[in-house]
Amino acid sequence: MDIHLGDVLVMKKPHPCGENRWTVLRVGMDFRLKCLGCGHEVLIARSKAEKNIRQVLRGEEK
Repeated sequence: MDIHLGDVLVMKKPHPCGENRWTVLRVGMDFRLKCLGCGHEVLIARSKAEKNIRQVLRGEEK
């Protein structure tokens, strides 16, 4: 899957704050994601993140 810094990921399950959109801060074997609702940052394994992505929003799609 082609994920870049600054992309917004729409995940299948929402964060406890109710938001299901996350922005990508770091790409590699792990992703560092920031919740667009509350600003919480998490580090998640790439395989787990890719399995839970519903949609990738880039540039003007945000």
